[in-house]
Amino acid sequence: MSRPETDLAAALAADTPIPRDAEGPIFAEPWQAQAFALVVELQNKGVFTAEEWAQSLGAEIREALAAGGCRDGSDYYERWCEALEHLLIAKGLASHEGVDALAASWARAAEATPHGRPIRLENDPLRQPEKAPFG
Repeated sequence: MSRPETDLAAALAADTPIPRDAEGPIFAEPWQAQAFALVVELQNKGVFTAEEWAQSLGAEIREALAAGGCRDGSDYYERWCEALEHLLIAKGLASHEGVDALAASWARAAEATPHGRPIRLENDPLRQPEKAPFG
């Protein structure tokens, strides 16, 4: 394991309700593993440190618990996504408006996608075609 991965593993092993077994984190849904991998990759690329991540995730967990959130860890990856969103916004890499617009676009795309077909942003009926960067 590289140093950032070791730091992240240590931060995750701290006193948090992460769903885990003897071999490490467990995921109930594929999106949870994807969110986990995204955070690891962003940390490995230096977008944020293990300390920044631990502070962000800890704040989200404390806030959720104070608001009556799950104490059994079943909402852990929702907190994970919230922490990532807020950390990226704090670093100026995303905006609340941009995140909200993208979430709305995904919701419209899901609504417009026939059952059994993959949901793609292109299915959002309000999505504007992207322009070529030099066109």
